[in-house]
Amino acid sequence: MTRGLYITANDQAIEQTIAFLNSFRLYDPDTPIILIPYDDNYSQVAQLLSQSYGIEVYQDLDFIERLSVKLQQIFGEKFFARPNQFRKQACWFGPFDEFLYIDTDIVVFEKIIDRLDLLRDYDFLCYDYQHRQGINNIFTPKVIEEQVFTEEELLDIFNGGFWASKKNLFSEEDIYEIFAECASHPDYFDFSRKTSDQPIINYMILKHLKRRFNLVRQNGKSAGSWAGTPHFQRVDNYLVDPTVNKPLSYLHWAGFRLEPGCPYWDIWFSYRYLNEPQPEKVTLPTPKTEKTILEKGLQKIKKTLKSRDN
Repeated sequence: MTRGLYITANDQAIEQTIAFLNSFRLYDPDTPIILIPYDDNYSQVAQLLSQSYGIEVYQDLDFIERLSVKLQQIFGEKFFARPNQFRKQACWFGPFDEFLYIDTDIVVFEKIIDRLDLLRDYDFLCYDYQHRQGINNIFTPKVIEEQVFTEEELLDIFNGGFWASKKNLFSEEDIYEIFAECASHPDYFDFSRKTSDQPIINYMILKHLKRRFNLVRQNGKSAGSWAGTPHFQRVDNYLVDPTVNKPLSYLHWAGFRLEPGCPYWDIWFSYRYLNEPQPEKVTLPTPKTEKTILEKGLQKIKKTLKSRDN
């Protein structure tokens, strides 16, 4: 049996990917890691990760492209704000029998791969308190009104940035059929905050995998993991949740831009420069998606002003 980690990244995400991998390799120098390119702009990050961390690129790039294009086409090519997030669905078909997927806007504080030991009892693991926010940012009240899910099932809602499962639980055709199910009921999903994959993968898991478990329920109440939680306390290079008096397993900056002034910037900064001298000032690249949204907004304003002038 093989066990490993998948990440997605491109050249725009080099800095946060380095911080994540520095934290991961600090506690786990051996687990194999495979990069799923987020888009075609990944040559620099692939070279760096290969040289510095021994990371390989997912071998079947044609499959990733086919999968990504097909999933976009099912909903319509312009439906999703960030359709390339669906490339992580390639995890189901990679070389690892058991796998962990982690977003790179995360740092870990332990040998996190050991959490997969619970896959002996379950088919799917997550590790967050997303369910406490209710169905927001994932489903609309329609899923309750039409009894798509029970209230108990909705307690298993999870964040799409950290999850673990097993190879080949779904076939390629299964995934296309599930996406078609979702596309036939767009009113079930909350895309108001520009999420793309999170609502769909929640539907996919809650509907089709019954043996699932949220690790925050292990051994009583666990520490949180979201950077938007203000009360975590730093101890050396990790954080403690004083409400449960337990250390965090990882910290996720979901919804935040990693830059000076963001929550727990000092933690991210320390892991980014764990293996090299710290600079006095850090300038991170602007994500392509944010730049594109800004440019589109400016174009609309220019067109409006031009039409008024005419």
